[in-house]
Amino acid sequence: MEYKIVEGNYAEIGVTKMADTVYFTFEGEKEQKCAIILYAANGNEICIPVPDEYCIGALRSVGIRGLSWKRFDYNYQIDGEIVFDQHAHKVIGREKWADISRLKNPETIRAGFDFAEFDWKNDRFPEIPREKMIMYKLNVRSFTMDAGAVGRRKGTFAGVMDKIPYFKQLGVTSLELMPVYEFEELMPEKEDPSVEQWSDNAKEGLRLEREKNETARVNCWGYIPGDYYAPKASYASVPEASVELKSLIRALHENGMECILEMYFDEKMNQNIAVEILRYWVKEYHIDGFHLLGAALPVDAMAQDLILRRTKLFAGGFNEHLFEGEPSYKRLFVYNDDFLYAARKLLSRTDGNILELLNQLRRQNPVFGFVNFVASNNGFTLADMFAYLQKHNEANGEDNRDGLIWNFSSNGGVEGPSRKKNVMEYRRKQMRNAVTLVMLGQSVPLLLAGDEFANSQQGNNNCYCQDNKTGWVNWRSEKTNQAYAKFVRQMIAFRRAHPILSCAKPMQLCDYASKGYPDLSYHGDSAWIMSQNLYPQAVGILYCGEYIQKEDGTADDFIYVGLNFHIGQQYLALPKLAKGKKWYLAVNTADKDMPFCEELHEYEKKNQVVVPPQAIVILVGK
Repeated sequence: MEYKIVEGNYAEIGVTKMADTVYFTFEGEKEQKCAIILYAANGNEICIPVPDEYCIGALRSVGIRGLSWKRFDYNYQIDGEIVFDQHAHKVIGREKWADISRLKNPETIRAGFDFAEFDWKNDRFPEIPREKMIMYKLNVRSFTMDAGAVGRRKGTFAGVMDKIPYFKQLGVTSLELMPVYEFEELMPEKEDPSVEQWSDNAKEGLRLEREKNETARVNCWGYIPGDYYAPKASYASVPEASVELKSLIRALHENGMECILEMYFDEKMNQNIAVEILRYWVKEYHIDGFHLLGAALPVDAMAQDLILRRTKLFAGGFNEHLFEGEPSYKRLFVYNDDFLYAARKLLSRTDGNILELLNQLRRQNPVFGFVNFVASNNGFTLADMFAYLQKHNEANGEDNRDGLIWNFSSNGGVEGPSRKKNVMEYRRKQMRNAVTLVMLGQSVPLLLAGDEFANSQQGNNNCYCQDNKTGWVNWRSEKTNQAYAKFVRQMIAFRRAHPILSCAKPMQLCDYASKGYPDLSYHGDSAWIMSQNLYPQAVGILYCGEYIQKEDGTADDFIYVGLNFHIGQQYLALPKLAKGKKWYLAVNTADKDMPFCEELHEYEKKNQVVVPPQAIVILVGK
């Protein structure tokens, strides 16, 4: 092979191509001896030294003119040690999910060249306003392994793309994908501490037994440091994972939906590079947003970055003082479990505080929004939250020590599966209550994949290593829980039909626009006055729809929500409407036959709402 060495351009870390020259830019001190190792398909290797003078700061950069890159994979060699390119756009050797053979042959992991062209077809970022967002969180593999996907599409980006019509029918606007960058899913077996006391012969026997059985624990989630510039090859049904992921994102955009990626960085991550990684995914993959996880995250630098200025960022918090005035495009979101615990404690009747929940329901901020959910991958699914009091993680191999201890769950009197009608109806009602609370929250609602049809993990609240029926979304539950799935769709549609519930502006709790009613008010036994009970378990919430317009330009309706977390029936005062308006029943979560009224019926009682035990009633005033 004939080639020529030239100095690189240092502009972009990683491997880039311009005309007939491939540039390699990587971290390396001037004093270190650096080289590029090229691996040919026939097993031959070519070592190309990088001249010492090709260095700026701690970056080494070299161009190889005339390189037949399609014939090779590569690694770096630094001071004689083979080093994998952490900026590689493609990883060779992890194409097969959980391939145990690579534990014996780690040298098969190499960097690959990915210069595949992709036609974005005038793709545009949807930039969905936060008040219209409905988020849906999934793991690519777990979501599609049991989803009716055919052959190689199981466990892949293509399998997710097949579900776009389903997302649209559900009402989802924004997909949140758990890590899709390259990570090593095979985990070394955890050693029993007692093994240290074994004889050398016994230890050798254990090693041979493991090699014979060829087993390893699998990390299905990927919350570990990875190769952040490469999409996960085993999540693709074709050799070019980048093309399949881009096809998914383009298809989502064509259907008016967003793609948000989870990114996990540990405390060792170079913060400058963390910012650059996000830039790369936005420029190369048209990603709409990132949920930032880990330690020492430079979230404020990310929020101020010019390239990321219209990219949605989700994190534990932001420095609000960095931003002057209200932004023209609201794209910062606080993502924590405050709403989860406020709702779960009341739903399970475990030391709940209704005032805390009311604050969570109306939390909003001029600069940043919030994300509301009652179930996530870290903890019980929504169905398991009302079927198990205790976690059941024995299959994880950690003696049930892993996973959250405090789940604030309830089981209706029976742990796990039950055929008792009263137990099952209690659980279904509580699921309706939970999803109703999420859809009533002023901030962005989020569903965990499968929660819309009561997917269960059999009480396992930490399925990070369950690459099986336990961890996979069970799509048969969609058929067995059709009534509940329909209710979820109806509640999403109800939220979208009434923008007062998702108002982007913080509520003032007063009649600041002279509408005759406060924008938001609370009611107890008497109208306009909350219960004098120090720890009330029931409250009425009135939203004045006059403060916001619907898509057709007309004012929204009045919405009255009666919350009752007490075990007994409660009576709440119902404020009078303006002349010509009447109250209509829309939702009663205690009604097992028709919890959502497809046709509004006038509410008979004029001044009072009767809320059944542990239920939510919603009225519409129009």
